[in-house]
Amino acid sequence: MPITPEQRDEIDRLRAVTATTRRATVPALEDILYQPLEVLDHGFVRVIDYMGDDAAVVQAARVSYGKGTKKVSEDSGLIKYLMRHRHSTPFEMCEIKFHVKLPIFVARQWIRHRTANVNEYSARYSILDREFYVPAPEQLGAQAVVNRQGRGDVLEGEEAANVMRLLREDSERAYGHYEEMLNHREDGTVIDPSRQGLARELARMNLSLNYYTQWYWKVDLHNLLHFLSLRADSHAQYEIRVYADAMLDVVKRWVPAVFESFTEYRMGGAHLSRTGLDVVKRLLAGEPVTQEASGLSKREWRELMDQLGRSDS
Repeated sequence: MPITPEQRDEIDRLRAVTATTRRATVPALEDILYQPLEVLDHGFVRVIDYMGDDAAVVQAARVSYGKGTKKVSEDSGLIKYLMRHRHSTPFEMCEIKFHVKLPIFVARQWIRHRTANVNEYSARYSILDREFYVPAPEQLGAQAVVNRQGRGDVLEGEEAANVMRLLREDSERAYGHYEEMLNHREDGTVIDPSRQGLARELARMNLSLNYYTQWYWKVDLHNLLHFLSLRADSHAQYEIRVYADAMLDVVKRWVPAVFESFTEYRMGGAHLSRTGLDVVKRLLAGEPVTQEASGLSKREWRELMDQLGRSDS
């Protein structure tokens, strides 16, 4: 299960407390504060704290205009302008802190985004839970032929069943050996009083990358949106994309005007190279353009045609 009874009791205690503040608060985000948003089979995302709202982005932007400058638009229009022209500094004025429980292999992808503050659960200090990720059958994709870091067709029949069996058996066996080397069970009790047991910092190396870890991840809104633009994309690996989708819903609650502009200009928009823009202009003018005459590589051409909803043949 994603959270233990003890963690549920702690969440209930935190949610029972209400503080009076002069800071900006967002009711839609307060509704889910501390609550786990379940992801995968044992994972979750929780909002622990946040600072700022849509108004904080606008406030920061208008300071940069200087005193006496007229209000150029309504708040939502200004936020769209900032997003459209990639003025990132005002978005850095908002921050949010997440508690995330995720498989180790997802964490190793995630940590490549070096623009957040991270503190991870320490397996040198504590014993890891017997929780490991096993994909749902529909996520058992074969290696893609074209994309070397992606999935192809879903495995079926005996091959799929064998993969599921191996994942579960290997994970259970590894954890059993982990406990044996520690000489401690998952609940911390000693297995054999006559043995010392291996140090936790060494015993953990036997566990596979599908075991779960946890961390606190604090990030400003600008860098969060950059993370989401990559990891909530349809080309991202499924296991990190579902976390990004959960966080995207958090952004929608927290800063709805920013969310609207982000989905309009970043998630739903497209960036064109100079040559790509020239191809679009030529197509609009009615000129027949082929990949060979476009100045684009085959991959660039295919991506542009996909963006335009045209056949790349």
